[in-house]
Amino acid sequence: MEKFVFFGGKGGVGKTTVSSAYALKCANADQQTLVVSTDPAHSTSDVFDQQFDDDPRPVDGVDNLHAMEIDPDEEVEEHLMETKRALGDQVSPALVNEIDRQIEMAHQTPGAYESALFDRFVDVMRDSDDYDRVVFDTSPTGGTLRLLSLPEFLQGWIDRLLAKRQQSVKLFERAAIGNQEPRRMLDGDPIIARLQARKELFEYAEETLREQASFFLVLNPDTLSIRETERAVAGLSEYDLAVEGLVVNRLTPAPDDDEQGRGARYLRDRVATEQDRLATIRSRFEVPLVAAIETRVAEVRGDLLREVAAELDVSVAPDATASD
Repeated sequence: MEKFVFFGGKGGVGKTTVSSAYALKCANADQQTLVVSTDPAHSTSDVFDQQFDDDPRPVDGVDNLHAMEIDPDEEVEEHLMETKRALGDQVSPALVNEIDRQIEMAHQTPGAYESALFDRFVDVMRDSDDYDRVVFDTSPTGGTLRLLSLPEFLQGWIDRLLAKRQQSVKLFERAAIGNQEPRRMLDGDPIIARLQARKELFEYAEETLREQASFFLVLNPDTLSIRETERAVAGLSEYDLAVEGLVVNRLTPAPDDDEQGRGARYLRDRVATEQDRLATIRSRFEVPLVAAIETRVAEVRGDLLREVAAELDVSVAPDATASD
């Protein structure tokens, strides 16, 4: 298994439960593990009955396991302020107010959320030397795909910006001093340096996601969830990111054979429908089914979380291909 493991899927399918269970499984196998929530719902604190924040914190009562929760709203605000500071240092005071207004407008667009979260997301991967495994409880599928598509999309954009900035610096210097030796080297230009740093970040992310990451999708046994998962598999494939397994969550438990009441009949009908959908999943997807998890009556935490972890047929060993 690769170092970085992602559990994605549409909102509400149980990604937090599954990602937390897998992180627990890794920790119990003596893997130094970090589970990271990038979902606005932040249910990781509920699963472990412990409050987490933006800094990794040991999970009480579990050796080898740390957890953190990234607040998307805080990341967007920090991204906004950092962008303002960086550009404010490079322009005249007369332009600062206009730039602030333009940046505020830009950060109200849908892509601002993914861009801000992406930076923090990459920081976590870069600062993960202390861990054998980093498990991401990702945001709902659409946001995740936009997030993961940023490296490829933005690298070309950064290349074009670099070329334009380099040309503008050359033209400015020629206008100022003619064709004599430039007074300022391009390498010292702060905007070019910033663009190059961003380009390196995107290149790192793209390479890491393709070479050191494994992707799993969580779905429920219903038609909408199956269709969403099909779109997610296709979307990830467009960026050469293969899904290694599917986890079907919240299956209905079958009643005992001697139960014949109305509730039992309803449960049997529901179980039959879900079994048909499980068959559909197995036949429709080339991706293997690595777990089929029944709904628990109580919230999944403690012993119930350990039960779910045991049901995940997903390897915890580094660079292993066989399931434990």
